[in-house]
Amino acid sequence: MKENASVPRRDTSGSAAAVPDAVDWTRRLVAIPSVNPSLEGGGGGEARIGREVAACLRQMGFHVQEQTVDGERRNVVARLGVGSPRLLLNGHLDTVGVDGMTVDPFGADSTPERIVGRGAADMKSGLAVILAAAGAYASDPGRGTLVVALTCDEEHASVGMQRLVAQGLRADAAVVTEPTALAVMPAHKGFAWVEVEFRGRAAHGSRPDVGVDAIRHAAAFLQELDSLEVSLRAVDPHPLLGTGSLHAGTIHGGSAWSVYPERCVVTLERRTLPAEEPGSFLDEVQGALDRLAARDPSVDGVARLDLVRPGSDVPEDAPVVQALLAALEAEGMPRKVEGMTAWVDAAYLNEAGIPAVCFGPGSITRAHAADEWVDAREVQAAAAVLTAFVRRFLEAAPPR
Repeated sequence: MKENASVPRRDTSGSAAAVPDAVDWTRRLVAIPSVNPSLEGGGGGEARIGREVAACLRQMGFHVQEQTVDGERRNVVARLGVGSPRLLLNGHLDTVGVDGMTVDPFGADSTPERIVGRGAADMKSGLAVILAAAGAYASDPGRGTLVVALTCDEEHASVGMQRLVAQGLRADAAVVTEPTALAVMPAHKGFAWVEVEFRGRAAHGSRPDVGVDAIRHAAAFLQELDSLEVSLRAVDPHPLLGTGSLHAGTIHGGSAWSVYPERCVVTLERRTLPAEEPGSFLDEVQGALDRLAARDPSVDGVARLDLVRPGSDVPEDAPVVQALLAALEAEGMPRKVEGMTAWVDAAYLNEAGIPAVCFGPGSITRAHAADEWVDAREVQAAAAVLTAFVRRFLEAAPPR
Protein backbone atom coordinates (compact mmCIF):
# COMPACT_ATOMS: atom_id res chain seq x y z
CA MET A 1 0.00 0.00 0.00
CA LYS A 2 1.53 3.31 -1.08
CA GLU A 3 2.20 5.86 1.64
CA ASN A 4 -0.14 8.82 1.21
CA ALA A 5 1.47 12.16 1.95
CA SER A 6 -1.97 13.77 2.19
CA VAL A 7 -2.94 11.80 5.31
CA PRO A 8 -3.44 14.30 8.16
CA ARG A 9 -1.39 14.04 11.31
CA ARG A 10 -4.54 13.56 13.35
CA ASP A 11 -8.27 14.12 13.15
CA THR A 12 -8.89 17.40 14.97
CA SER A 13 -12.63 17.49 14.34
CA GLY A 14 -13.40 16.28 17.84
CA SER A 15 -11.84 15.38 21.15
CA ALA A 16 -9.29 12.60 21.27
CA ALA A 17 -10.62 9.14 22.12
CA ALA A 18 -9.57 7.50 25.36
CA VAL A 19 -6.55 5.24 25.16
CA PRO A 20 -7.81 1.65 24.87
CA ASP A 21 -7.18 -0.58 27.88
CA ALA A 22 -5.31 -3.63 26.61
CA VAL A 23 -6.85 -6.11 29.05
CA ASP A 24 -10.42 -4.91 28.45
CA TRP A 25 -9.86 -5.03 24.70
CA THR A 26 -8.39 -8.53 24.87
CA ARG A 27 -11.59 -9.69 26.55
CA ARG A 28 -13.67 -7.81 24.00
CA LEU A 29 -11.83 -9.30 21.03
CA VAL A 30 -11.84 -12.86 22.37
CA ALA A 31 -15.63 -12.59 22.57
CA ILE A 32 -15.77 -11.95 18.80
CA PRO A 33 -15.45 -15.21 16.82
CA SER A 34 -12.93 -14.84 14.00
CA VAL A 35 -12.17 -18.45 13.08
CA ASN A 36 -10.40 -18.80 9.76
CA PRO A 37 -12.96 -20.39 7.39
CA SER A 38 -10.19 -22.19 5.53
CA LEU A 39 -9.38 -24.14 8.70
CA GLU A 40 -12.80 -25.00 10.13
CA GLY A 41 -16.18 -25.31 8.47
CA GLY A 42 -18.47 -22.53 9.57
CA GLY A 43 -15.61 -20.22 10.55
CA GLY A 44 -16.88 -16.67 10.31
CA GLY A 45 -13.64 -15.03 9.27
CA GLU A 46 -12.41 -11.55 10.05
CA ALA A 47 -15.20 -9.21 8.90
CA ARG A 48 -16.77 -8.56 12.31
CA ILE A 49 -13.56 -8.20 14.28
CA GLY A 50 -12.16 -6.06 11.45
CA ARG A 51 -15.04 -3.61 11.77
CA GLU A 52 -14.53 -3.45 15.53
CA VAL A 53 -10.83 -2.59 15.42
CA ALA A 54 -11.31 -0.23 12.48
CA ALA A 55 -13.90 1.75 14.46
CA CYS A 56 -11.54 1.96 17.43
CA LEU A 57 -8.68 3.24 15.29
CA ARG A 58 -10.91 5.85 13.64
CA GLN A 59 -12.04 7.13 17.04
CA MET A 60 -8.37 7.61 17.94
CA GLY A 61 -7.81 9.82 14.89
CA PHE A 62 -6.20 7.34 12.48
CA HIS A 63 -6.88 7.36 8.77
CA VAL A 64 -8.32 3.84 8.30
CA GLN A 65 -8.83 1.63 5.26
CA GLU A 66 -10.77 -1.63 5.42
CA GLN A 67 -9.47 -3.70 2.56
CA THR A 68 -11.53 -6.63 1.29
CA VAL A 69 -9.18 -9.45 0.37
CA ASP A 70 -11.51 -12.32 -0.49
CA GLY A 71 -15.26 -12.18 0.10
CA GLU A 72 -15.70 -11.29 3.78
CA ARG A 73 -11.97 -11.63 4.49
CA ARG A 74 -10.41 -8.26 5.20
CA ASN A 75 -7.33 -6.33 6.25
CA VAL A 76 -7.47 -3.15 8.33
CA VAL A 77 -4.74 -0.60 7.65
CA ALA A 78 -4.51 2.63 9.63
CA ARG A 79 -2.05 5.54 9.58
CA LEU A 80 -1.32 8.50 11.77
CA GLY A 81 1.22 11.12 10.76
CA VAL A 82 3.20 12.12 7.70
CA GLY A 83 6.62 11.23 6.40
CA SER A 84 9.46 9.30 7.95
CA PRO A 85 10.43 7.52 10.04
CA ARG A 86 7.65 5.00 9.49
CA LEU A 87 6.91 2.35 12.07
CA LEU A 88 4.58 -0.58 11.44
CA LEU A 89 2.65 -2.51 14.11
CA ASN A 90 1.22 -5.75 12.77
CA GLY A 91 -1.07 -8.50 14.00
CA HIS A 92 -3.50 -10.98 12.48
CA LEU A 93 -7.26 -10.96 12.97
CA ASP A 94 -7.99 -14.66 12.43
CA THR A 95 -7.74 -17.64 14.76
CA VAL A 96 -7.60 -21.38 14.33
CA GLY A 97 -10.73 -23.44 14.93
CA VAL A 98 -12.52 -24.11 18.21
CA ASP A 99 -13.33 -27.82 17.88
CA GLY A 100 -12.04 -29.79 20.84
CA MET A 101 -11.60 -26.83 23.16
CA THR A 102 -12.03 -27.58 26.87
CA VAL A 103 -12.95 -23.99 27.75
CA ASP A 104 -15.50 -21.61 26.32
CA PRO A 105 -13.89 -20.39 23.08
CA PHE A 106 -15.28 -16.89 23.47
CA GLY A 107 -14.19 -15.90 26.93
CA ALA A 108 -16.93 -16.98 29.32
CA ASP A 109 -14.38 -18.87 31.46
CA SER A 110 -12.11 -15.85 31.95
CA THR A 111 -11.13 -14.58 35.42
CA PRO A 112 -9.74 -11.22 36.54
CA GLU A 113 -6.21 -12.66 36.33
CA ARG A 114 -6.55 -14.67 33.14
CA ILE A 115 -8.29 -14.19 29.77
CA VAL A 116 -9.39 -17.55 28.42
CA GLY A 117 -10.60 -18.45 24.94
CA ARG A 118 -9.63 -18.93 21.35
CA GLY A 119 -7.11 -16.32 20.30
CA ALA A 120 -6.38 -15.12 23.84
CA ALA A 121 -2.68 -15.80 23.28
CA ASP A 122 -2.62 -16.03 19.48
CA MET A 123 -3.20 -13.22 19.08
CA LYS A 124 -6.08 -11.11 20.27
CA SER A 125 -4.05 -9.98 23.24
CA GLY A 126 -1.42 -8.88 20.72
CA LEU A 127 -4.07 -6.93 18.80
CA ALA A 128 -5.22 -5.27 22.00
CA VAL A 129 -1.67 -4.28 22.86
CA ILE A 130 -1.35 -2.66 19.42
CA LEU A 131 -4.55 -0.68 19.99
CA ALA A 132 -3.31 0.49 23.39
CA ALA A 133 0.07 1.59 22.03
CA ALA A 134 -1.55 3.27 19.02
CA GLY A 135 -4.02 5.09 21.27
CA ALA A 136 -1.26 6.35 23.55
CA TYR A 137 0.65 7.68 20.58
CA ALA A 138 -2.46 9.24 19.04
CA SER A 139 -3.12 11.14 22.26
CA ASP A 140 0.16 13.01 21.80
CA PRO A 141 1.61 12.24 18.35
CA GLY A 142 5.23 12.95 17.59
CA ARG A 143 7.07 13.00 14.30
CA GLY A 144 6.97 10.40 11.57
CA THR A 145 4.20 7.95 10.73
CA LEU A 146 2.70 5.13 12.74
CA VAL A 147 1.10 2.43 10.59
CA VAL A 148 -1.15 -0.28 12.01
CA ALA A 149 -1.73 -3.25 9.69
CA LEU A 150 -4.10 -5.97 10.94
CA THR A 151 -4.33 -8.81 8.48
CA CYS A 152 -6.49 -11.78 7.59
CA ASP A 153 -5.62 -15.43 6.98
CA GLU A 154 -2.28 -15.64 8.81
CA GLU A 155 -3.29 -19.00 10.24
CA HIS A 156 -3.70 -20.53 6.78
CA ALA A 157 -2.09 -19.02 3.67
CA SER A 158 -1.24 -15.45 4.74
CA VAL A 159 -3.17 -13.96 1.84
CA GLY A 160 -3.73 -10.76 3.82
CA MET A 161 -0.06 -10.04 4.41
CA GLN A 162 0.86 -11.08 0.89
CA ARG A 163 -1.70 -8.61 -0.46
CA LEU A 164 -0.29 -5.73 1.61
CA VAL A 165 3.29 -6.46 0.62
CA ALA A 166 2.37 -6.79 -3.05
CA GLN A 167 0.63 -3.41 -2.91
CA GLY A 168 3.75 -1.67 -1.66
CA LEU A 169 3.46 -1.56 2.13
CA ARG A 170 6.54 0.29 3.40
CA ALA A 171 8.05 1.03 6.81
CA ASP A 172 11.45 1.49 8.39
CA ALA A 173 10.75 -1.25 10.92
CA ALA A 174 7.92 -3.43 12.20
CA VAL A 175 6.83 -5.21 15.34
CA VAL A 176 4.56 -8.24 14.99
CA THR A 177 2.78 -8.85 18.28
CA GLU A 178 2.79 -12.65 18.21
CA PRO A 179 2.99 -14.36 21.63
CA THR A 180 6.61 -14.22 22.83
CA ALA A 181 6.15 -14.09 26.62
CA LEU A 182 7.66 -10.57 26.55
CA ALA A 183 10.88 -11.65 24.83
CA VAL A 184 12.13 -9.87 21.72
CA MET A 185 12.28 -12.43 18.91
CA PRO A 186 14.12 -11.19 15.82
CA ALA A 187 14.42 -14.54 14.02
CA HIS A 188 12.40 -17.60 13.07
CA LYS A 189 12.85 -20.56 10.76
CA GLY A 190 11.25 -21.07 7.38
CA PHE A 191 9.77 -24.32 6.17
CA ALA A 192 9.07 -26.41 3.09
CA TRP A 193 6.55 -29.20 2.57
CA VAL A 194 7.28 -31.98 0.10
CA GLU A 195 4.98 -34.85 -0.88
CA VAL A 196 6.56 -38.08 -2.16
CA GLU A 197 4.44 -40.64 -3.99
CA PHE A 198 5.73 -44.20 -4.30
CA ARG A 199 4.21 -46.35 -7.01
CA GLY A 200 4.25 -50.12 -6.62
CA ARG A 201 2.26 -52.93 -8.26
CA ALA A 202 -0.87 -54.39 -6.72
CA ALA A 203 -0.95 -58.17 -6.40
CA HIS A 204 -2.31 -60.84 -4.09
CA GLY A 205 -0.16 -61.39 -1.04
CA SER A 206 0.67 -64.89 -2.27
CA ARG A 207 2.32 -63.52 -5.42
CA PRO A 208 5.62 -61.89 -4.43
CA ASP A 209 6.83 -62.57 -7.95
CA VAL A 210 4.29 -60.03 -9.24
CA GLY A 211 3.68 -57.54 -6.44
CA VAL A 212 5.80 -54.44 -5.71
CA ASP A 213 5.41 -53.06 -2.18
CA ALA A 214 5.10 -49.26 -2.30
CA ILE A 215 4.92 -49.00 1.50
CA ARG A 216 8.24 -50.80 2.01
CA HIS A 217 9.83 -48.51 -0.56
CA ALA A 218 8.51 -45.54 1.42
CA ALA A 219 10.01 -47.02 4.58
CA ALA A 220 13.38 -47.47 2.90
CA PHE A 221 13.21 -43.86 1.72
CA LEU A 222 12.54 -42.60 5.24
CA GLN A 223 15.61 -44.48 6.44
CA GLU A 224 17.59 -42.85 3.66
CA LEU A 225 16.63 -39.46 5.07
CA ASP A 226 18.40 -40.27 8.34
CA SER A 227 21.69 -39.20 6.77
CA LEU A 228 20.18 -35.83 5.84
CA GLU A 229 19.02 -35.34 9.43
CA VAL A 230 22.55 -36.06 10.64
CA SER A 231 24.01 -33.52 8.22
CA LEU A 232 21.55 -30.84 9.39
CA ARG A 233 22.69 -31.28 12.98
CA ALA A 234 26.36 -31.12 11.97
CA VAL A 235 26.32 -27.49 10.76
CA ASP A 236 27.09 -24.51 12.97
CA PRO A 237 23.84 -23.62 14.74
CA HIS A 238 22.10 -20.29 14.39
CA PRO A 239 22.61 -18.39 17.70
CA LEU A 240 18.86 -18.13 18.32
CA LEU A 241 17.36 -20.93 16.25
CA GLY A 242 19.78 -23.84 16.46
CA THR A 243 19.88 -26.13 13.42
CA GLY A 244 17.45 -27.08 10.69
CA SER A 245 15.24 -30.13 11.13
CA LEU A 246 13.23 -32.68 9.19
CA HIS A 247 10.29 -34.90 10.01
CA ALA A 248 7.63 -37.03 8.32
CA GLY A 249 4.15 -35.62 8.69
CA THR A 250 1.81 -38.28 7.31
CA ILE A 251 1.97 -41.60 5.47
CA HIS A 252 -0.91 -43.19 3.56
CA GLY A 253 -0.94 -46.39 1.52
CA GLY A 254 -2.32 -49.84 0.93
CA SER A 255 -5.81 -51.23 0.59
CA ALA A 256 -5.91 -54.58 2.45
CA TRP A 257 -3.78 -56.92 4.53
CA SER A 258 -3.53 -59.47 1.73
CA VAL A 259 -2.69 -57.09 -1.12
CA TYR A 260 0.66 -55.66 -2.16
CA PRO A 261 0.20 -51.86 -1.92
CA GLU A 262 0.38 -50.14 -5.29
CA ARG A 263 0.66 -46.65 -3.81
CA CYS A 264 2.07 -44.94 -0.75
CA VAL A 265 2.28 -41.20 -0.14
CA VAL A 266 4.59 -39.63 2.44
CA THR A 267 4.46 -35.95 3.42
CA LEU A 268 7.55 -34.29 4.85
CA GLU A 269 8.33 -30.99 6.53
CA ARG A 270 11.76 -29.39 6.58
CA ARG A 271 12.34 -26.45 8.94
CA THR A 272 15.01 -24.22 7.43
CA LEU A 273 17.37 -21.61 8.83
CA PRO A 274 16.95 -18.04 7.54
CA ALA A 275 20.08 -18.32 5.36
CA GLU A 276 18.76 -21.45 3.62
CA GLU A 277 16.56 -21.51 0.56
CA PRO A 278 13.50 -23.53 1.68
CA GLY A 279 12.75 -24.74 -1.84
CA SER A 280 16.08 -26.58 -1.92
CA PHE A 281 14.46 -29.25 0.23
CA LEU A 282 13.03 -30.69 -2.98
CA ASP A 283 16.58 -31.24 -4.24
CA GLU A 284 17.52 -32.92 -0.95
CA VAL A 285 14.55 -35.27 -1.25
CA GLN A 286 15.30 -36.04 -4.89
CA GLY A 287 18.88 -36.88 -3.96
CA ALA A 288 17.64 -39.42 -1.41
CA LEU A 289 15.28 -40.94 -4.00
CA ASP A 290 18.09 -41.20 -6.54
CA ARG A 291 20.38 -42.99 -4.08
CA LEU A 292 17.61 -45.42 -3.17
CA ALA A 293 16.73 -46.14 -6.80
CA ALA A 294 20.41 -46.76 -7.61
CA ARG A 295 20.40 -49.60 -5.06
CA ASP A 296 16.94 -50.91 -5.98
CA PRO A 297 15.71 -50.16 -9.53
CA SER A 298 12.16 -51.23 -8.59
CA VAL A 299 11.76 -48.06 -6.52
CA ASP A 300 9.50 -45.58 -8.31
CA GLY A 301 9.12 -42.37 -6.31
CA VAL A 302 8.06 -38.89 -7.41
CA ALA A 303 8.56 -35.81 -5.21
CA ARG A 304 6.48 -32.64 -5.38
CA LEU A 305 7.08 -29.34 -3.60
CA ASP A 306 3.84 -28.23 -1.93
CA LEU A 307 4.36 -25.13 0.24
CA VAL A 308 7.38 -22.94 0.96
CA ARG A 309 7.82 -20.18 3.52
CA PRO A 310 11.05 -18.23 4.06
CA GLY A 311 12.81 -17.75 7.37
CA SER A 312 13.33 -14.37 9.00
CA ASP A 313 16.38 -12.87 10.68
CA VAL A 314 16.98 -9.35 11.97
CA PRO A 315 20.39 -8.54 13.52
CA GLU A 316 20.33 -8.05 17.26
CA ASP A 317 21.99 -4.64 16.86
CA ALA A 318 19.22 -3.39 14.54
CA PRO A 319 17.50 -0.21 15.80
CA VAL A 320 14.12 -1.94 16.17
CA VAL A 321 15.61 -4.67 18.39
CA GLN A 322 17.61 -2.24 20.51
CA ALA A 323 14.65 0.12 20.96
CA LEU A 324 12.45 -2.75 22.14
CA LEU A 325 15.12 -3.92 24.59
CA ALA A 326 15.51 -0.37 25.89
CA ALA A 327 11.74 -0.11 26.35
CA LEU A 328 11.72 -3.38 28.30
CA GLU A 329 14.46 -2.08 30.54
CA ALA A 330 12.72 1.26 31.01
CA GLU A 331 9.61 -0.59 32.21
CA GLY A 332 11.66 -2.59 34.72
CA MET A 333 11.62 -5.86 32.78
CA PRO A 334 14.50 -8.13 31.73
CA ARG A 335 16.09 -7.71 28.31
CA LYS A 336 15.33 -11.04 26.64
CA VAL A 337 16.27 -11.97 23.07
CA GLU A 338 15.13 -15.38 21.85
CA GLY A 339 14.26 -17.20 18.63
CA MET A 340 10.62 -17.65 17.59
CA THR A 341 9.80 -21.35 17.22
CA ALA A 342 6.78 -20.84 14.94
CA TRP A 343 6.64 -19.39 11.42
CA VAL A 344 4.92 -15.99 11.26
CA ASP A 345 4.19 -13.19 8.79
CA ALA A 346 7.32 -11.29 9.85
CA ALA A 347 9.10 -13.26 7.13
CA TYR A 348 7.12 -11.51 4.38
CA LEU A 349 7.88 -8.11 5.88
CA ASN A 350 11.59 -8.88 5.99
CA GLU A 351 11.51 -10.09 2.40
CA ALA A 352 9.97 -6.72 1.49
CA GLY A 353 12.86 -4.91 3.17
CA ILE A 354 11.07 -4.06 6.43
CA PRO A 355 13.04 -5.29 9.47
CA ALA A 356 10.36 -7.08 11.47
CA VAL A 357 10.64 -8.64 14.91
CA CYS A 358 8.12 -10.36 17.18
CA PHE A 359 7.14 -9.13 20.62
CA GLY A 360 3.93 -9.69 22.51
CA PRO A 361 2.09 -11.14 25.49
CA GLY A 362 1.31 -14.82 25.98
CA SER A 363 3.21 -18.01 25.34
CA ILE A 364 3.42 -19.72 21.97
CA THR A 365 2.93 -23.01 23.84
CA ARG A 366 -0.63 -21.88 24.65
CA ALA A 367 -1.45 -20.83 21.09
CA HIS A 368 -4.07 -23.13 19.52
CA ALA A 369 -4.36 -25.02 22.84
CA ALA A 370 -7.60 -26.60 24.01
CA ASP A 371 -7.53 -24.27 27.03
CA GLU A 372 -5.87 -21.24 25.42
CA TRP A 373 -5.31 -18.33 27.82
CA VAL A 374 -3.15 -15.31 28.53
CA ASP A 375 -2.14 -13.67 31.81
CA ALA A 376 -3.79 -10.26 32.22
CA ARG A 377 -0.68 -8.84 33.91
CA GLU A 378 1.42 -9.86 30.92
CA VAL A 379 -0.99 -8.08 28.60
CA GLN A 380 -0.65 -4.91 30.66
CA ALA A 381 3.15 -5.22 30.67
CA ALA A 382 3.30 -5.75 26.91
CA ALA A 383 1.13 -2.68 26.32
CA ALA A 384 3.41 -0.54 28.51
CA VAL A 385 6.53 -1.75 26.70
CA LEU A 386 5.08 -1.33 23.20
CA THR A 387 3.82 2.15 24.08
CA ALA A 388 7.27 3.19 25.30
CA PHE A 389 8.88 1.57 22.26
CA VAL A 390 6.70 3.41 19.72
CA ARG A 391 7.63 6.76 21.19
CA ARG A 392 11.30 5.83 21.51
CA PHE A 393 11.63 4.49 17.97
CA LEU A 394 9.84 7.31 16.17
CA GLU A 395 11.66 10.01 18.12
CA ALA A 396 15.10 8.40 17.85
CA ALA A 397 15.10 7.06 14.28
CA PRO A 398 16.54 9.48 11.71
CA PRO A 399 14.07 10.61 9.07
CA ARG A 400 14.65 9.36 5.52
